[in-house]
Amino acid sequence: MTRTQKTVFILVALIALVLGLTINKVLSGKGQGDPTALIDAGIILLPQSRNLPDVTMTDQDGKPVTVNELKGKWSLLFFGYTFCPDICPTTLAQLRQIKSELPPEAVDKLQIVLVSVDPNRDTPKQLKQYLGYFDPQFIGLTASSVEDIQKLANAVSIPFIPADTSKPNYTVDHSGNLAVIGPDGTQRGFIRAPLNNVKLVAQLPVMLNRK
Repeated sequence: MTRTQKTVFILVALIALVLGLTINKVLSGKGQGDPTALIDAGIILLPQSRNLPDVTMTDQDGKPVTVNELKGKWSLLFFGYTFCPDICPTTLAQLRQIKSELPPEAVDKLQIVLVSVDPNRDTPKQLKQYLGYFDPQFIGLTASSVEDIQKLANAVSIPFIPADTSKPNYTVDHSGNLAVIGPDGTQRGFIRAPLNNVKLVAQLPVMLNRK
């Protein structure tokens, strides 16, 4: 092999190596999705996950649930209440619609959780009846004290203003954002309100494929 042939051989090998690394990087990136597309869909992922506080709540079946043990699936936490006149029924209806349009493998990885910001009125029975209007598989959580709910809401940076329960037909000021909890039980990010159904149907499966 002449010197020229050796030079050509080395250059071809180097080009092949660079192309291989580039293709591998592109393919690896595809598994994580396009960050711009996720953000455009309202999905904001945290650079570092957050642990949830050790707060025990009660689900719609009257069973205790420790929120820092929400593991095994991705959870979307929505802080609302059953007597909410507008944002809550709208958001839950959107989540029902989004879920119905996701592929089955994505649905299997996801659970929707309504965390009540109105424990004074939202008993487990009330939560179960209310969520049944949207999707019986939606989970409802309430607590004996508003302080426990605030502890969770503040930990995931979705605070609310406790209501003056002495007033008749009171309302509760709260956010429409969703907290994203990973299958490891830590907060991974947020989904901004208002929800964009079309974009979320396209991008949620990408998020759900993350580890």
